[in-house]
Amino acid sequence: MGLKVYLSGEIHTDWREQIIEGTKGLDVSFFSPVTDHDASDDCGVTILGAEESKFWHDHKGAMINAIRTRKGLGDADVIVVRFGDEYKQWNAAFDAGYAAALGKSIIVLNPPQHQHALKEIHAAALAVAEEPEQVVEILSYVLKGSLRG
Repeated sequence: MGLKVYLSGEIHTDWREQIIEGTKGLDVSFFSPVTDHDASDDCGVTILGAEESKFWHDHKGAMINAIRTRKGLGDADVIVVRFGDEYKQWNAAFDAGYAAALGKSIIVLNPPQHQHALKEIHAAALAVAEEPEQVVEILSYVLKGSLRG
């Protein structure tokens, strides 16, 4: 049994790389939103043409990014949603809600100080982790049916 895992959320730390590295040797394929902030923000106007209003600039990019996000969430067996310390990841909250509506298995990854703010998202998740290594352990257990050690 293999897993397709969508890595959603915060883009400013190396949590994705930690999970990918930790699962080497397991039958897991990963995909994610575009993590190049400038490319993600500017894809709409770069592809479809400039906008004078920042709202329409952002709207064009959001719509094009939504094509990738919907495809990724729809194809995934497991969605890992990371909420970091530094920024408000509204897009990650949206991804978690969308994944829940699709009936997907969700693992939330966040520091303990966000427990209260994320309580509704935690309630929709099947696991809540604080460290990328815990996500690695969950994925390993799901695939192997045994604990590492």
